[in-house]
Amino acid sequence: MTRPELPGRAPRGEGVPTALDGLLVVDFTRVVAGPACTQTLADFGAEVIKIENPDGGDDTRAYEHAEIGGESAAYLSLNRNKRGIALDFNNPAALEVARALIAKADVVVENFSGGVMKKFGLDYASVAPTNPRLIYCSISAYGRKGDFALRPGFDPITQAESGFMSLNGFPDGEPVRTGPPIVDMATGMSACNAILLALIARDRLGRGQQVEVALIDTAVSMTGFYGMAYLINGNNPGRFGNSPNGSPTVGVYRASDGPLYMACANDRLYRRLVTDVLERPDLVTDPEFAHRKARTANKEKLRAIIASVFAGDTLENWMAKMKKANIPVGYLRTVEEGFNAPEVRDRHRLSKIAHPTAGSVPNIESPVNMSLTPSVDPVAAPLLGQHTKDVLSKTLGYDDRRIAALAEAGAFGKAGNTG
Repeated sequence: MTRPELPGRAPRGEGVPTALDGLLVVDFTRVVAGPACTQTLADFGAEVIKIENPDGGDDTRAYEHAEIGGESAAYLSLNRNKRGIALDFNNPAALEVARALIAKADVVVENFSGGVMKKFGLDYASVAPTNPRLIYCSISAYGRKGDFALRPGFDPITQAESGFMSLNGFPDGEPVRTGPPIVDMATGMSACNAILLALIARDRLGRGQQVEVALIDTAVSMTGFYGMAYLINGNNPGRFGNSPNGSPTVGVYRASDGPLYMACANDRLYRRLVTDVLERPDLVTDPEFAHRKARTANKEKLRAIIASVFAGDTLENWMAKMKKANIPVGYLRTVEEGFNAPEVRDRHRLSKIAHPTAGSVPNIESPVNMSLTPSVDPVAAPLLGQHTKDVLSKTLGYDDRRIAALAEAGAFGKAGNTG
């Protein structure tokens, strides 16, 4: 396989401010949800110090999707713009460093199993008295309180247990988890929102607070209007594949040479589709298809008719007709096709950035765009312990002798974790 060619990234304007300049975030997170949260903060100017276990670091470093320069795709995709240090929490000297960083922080983010931060004296109750303006964000599977607080859990487990997974897949098949860890990613977004809300509240109230997000809560909220419909009518929603609610004019169809995805979800779009594109005005006048409820009742018959029409011409001809008629339609692309499509390339979403061991690594831009305070120029995810010495000297003011003593005491794990 050939690695795709990527352009270098154009730098942001000199002197342009960042949204979170001066914000210090101490990041105790690993895997997906927590790092996704803190990466967004880092992208917009926060100084994020990622603290890792010296023995292997973040679990995602060992994920096997792909590897470049000794780092995994998963790790690189979630830890951009952070400074990394390695601390062994089983070492008292390392805990002193962690507490010193927390004492200076605006934000702490952690996603350890329940009780871990308390065990080391790093929980909110232990650190808030010395830093009352601290925003302390905890991310977990089932929350920090209640009967399930100590229960471990991951994205696919909460997809399964919340009912979210039961909505994905085809009616005649088993429930299907999403490919990307959507609950993890959405939980990371919620955590970031919670932190920003707490920072706004701090400006008004003069003090910080503890905030919490849980994967199970996110998964339940992501059932959306399907979950709300169940609460209203008591009917258990099922799976609809590519056609929500079984709509015959939403889903995948095949032209003579390839697939497309169409979404004609209301009467106006349906009439435009069958008259201006399919040239079948009878599909409007026929009582079996004249209204949405009628079309749903006769969906298999209508779907077969539409499918036979689409099969009679090429994909590009149909796409041209549908775009001219302003019908919501898209190509059904692979990742390779999507990443090389003009809709993505023209928005400059993909680039390559420098990396200390790989030379350069791919970069997928933040999806957030801000006119006055755009994201910072991206810096690749840190090597394990890469910035330990730099953080201790610049952030905590430790001199070389003190850093050397900490290294000698084993606070950073094995030699080489001090950057």
